[in-house]
Amino acid sequence: MCKMNVLEAKTNFSKLLAMLENREEDEIIICKNNKEIARITLIPQVDVSKRIGIAKGLFTVPDDINEMDDEIAAMFEGDDDDILFS
Repeated sequence: MCKMNVLEAKTNFSKLLAMLENREEDEIIICKNNKEIARITLIPQVDVSKRIGIAKGLFTVPDDINEMDDEIAAMFEGDDDDILFS
């Protein structure tokens, strides 16, 4: 953990970010009048390589899933007679 005042943090902001990225520091505390007012940390990175298939085995697709396709398509296409507002 690193502590510094606002002016020093403002002057060295790019260096602070580099320290975090290089894992030289876990967090940086910014102080004003010797009082801690802010904490800068890295945002945890989510491993997106395992997103596909994450729900595998949690549900089953019903056999009749496509049964209402025509009815649903008709709702989207509609007829001019079905328009309530013009």
